[in-house]
Parts: sequence; structure tokens; C-alpha cells
Amino acid sequence: MTTLDRRQPEGIFSANDTVTHSVIDDLVTANRILAGEGVLDAFGHISVRDPHDPGAFFLSRSRSPELVEAGDIMRFDLEGNVLEGEGKPYLERVLHAAILAARPDVNSVVHHHAPSVLPFAVADVALRPVFHLGAVMGARVPVWDSQDSFDDTSLLVSDLDMARSLAQTLGTEPSCLLARHGAVCAGPDIRQTVFIAICMRDNAEVLTNALRLGTPSYLTEGEIRQAAAKHDGGAPVARAWEYWARRCS
Repeated sequence: MTTLDRRQPEGIFSANDTVTHSVIDDLVTANRILAGEGVLDAFGHISVRDPHDPGAFFLSRSRSPELVEAGDIMRFDLEGNVLEGEGKPYLERVLHAAILAARPDVNSVVHHHAPSVLPFAVADVALRPVFHLGAVMGARVPVWDSQDSFDDTSLLVSDLDMARSLAQTLGTEPSCLLARHGAVCAGPDIRQTVFIAICMRDNAEVLTNALRLGTPSYLTEGEIRQAAAKHDGGAPVARAWEYWARRCS
């Protein structure tokens, strides 16, 4: 994998805006981490709210995550309109816009199609935590089905009505499945959101293997609450971020 390009997109912030520099660096690194860990491939994307303007967010132009550089980052409002940046934006940028608009507690959103998670977006089997790190994805991952309100579509969340419907199903949860499509994860900052997405991938793999052997032993509500609290930011997330960032460098 190539070395991270630290060049910043012109016009998005002033040269001495170290806060936004740091956020853009983390956004580029997050794309590389999620690609390196197999959560994102040629498709999928991650966003982060503008630290200076809660009504705006940063997201790459339409590009495969492993290739994203700082110069690819664009700025959008909470309806998905381009505020700054050049290039063709992702069609599903409205997915990020609607979730960030509905959830002031959320500052970063991932949309992915992780192979271990996809079976739970297709089969009638609930995605529930079966090991301690899986607790961060929520006690029971809700499923949004575009058929319920929109009949046949391309399954891409490419308009605001669909995006707002998805955000409603996500509710206050940290993750949600998109039937026959993929998943979204939402967190208070970009590193926590990456942590949720990777732990969701791992939990889905463990659960699938457990189902082959017999009846899984799911975490109790108390275990989910306490395990999630232990991995809500802080040292565990910083430790994981450092490890994943090294693996993708």
C-alpha cells in the first residue's frame, strides 16, 4: 500500500487550521484502514463531520477507499450538496448527510459491504453480539429494507427520501443492516466508527461459524452494556487504531 499523501485540499480550510488538518488525516487513514482490513473494497465510504461546522461533513470524491488521498476530500452540507472540493461525489453521499442530520451525537458514518456481514443482510438471522468486542455494534442490529417504502430500486441509497428512511431505522443504534445491500455504522468520532465497523465484521464471522456448530451463546443485555462501555473510545480504541494504521502503512 502506498504512503499516505498528506497534501491537503485547497480551499477547505486555512493553512494553520490544525484541527481540520488532523481530521482530514484521520479520514484518509480511516479509508486505508477499512480497505486494508477488508471492510471496504472497491466500494463503500466513510465520512466525518466538519469540526468547525456541525452542518457540514467531509467525504472523499468517488474513489476506491484504498486510493483516497487528502486532495480527494470534499465538503458537503447535510442534504449532500457540494460545498467545497472538486470531482465526482459518491451517489450515496446523502446516506451520510441524512444520518448526520438525524443524529447530533454522531460525527462519523461508514457504509460498507463486508463479506462476513452481508449474509445477515440476506438471511432471516439476527446479527447479535457473541463476543465482547461485538458489543459495540449494538444489542440487536436493525434491518432497513428499501422494499418497504420504495419498492424495486437499484438498492443504492442515492436520494434523500431513502437516506432519511434509513436514518429513521438506524435510530439511536450504532449500526444497521441494509437488506440485500450492506450495512452502516455510526459513531461519535471517526476512530470509534472504524472500531465499530471492524468489530461488526469480526462478530459476523464468529457468529456465522458458531451457527455452523450449533446454537450460539449470545451476550446478555448486561454484558453488552458493560462490554460496549469498556470500548467506547479511550485507550482500547487508540490501541486498535495504532495497530490498524501500522498494518495499512
